[in-house]
Amino acid sequence: MSSSEHLVEECRLREEMDQKIKEQKVAVDELSKLKKNRKVYVQQRNSNVFFLADRAQTLASCKQDLDNMKKELQDI
Repeated sequence: MSSSEHLVEECRLREEMDQKIKEQKVAVDELSKLKKNRKVYVQQRNSNVFFLADRAQTLASCKQDLDNMKKELQDI
């Protein structure tokens, strides 16, 4: 792979990660603005099945995912 192809691939990966980070920020923002008595459902991976989840736990998980994505972006 030439250096220009490598740079194009790296740029594409950065753009994908930026998009995922933006989506995750929206999810965190939406969860943090929910009233405490609102129900939250989480989709099971690779499935169309949703399960009732704890709002605070889901918010913490989303924040952790966001932090991991930011670290991964810095490593690229």
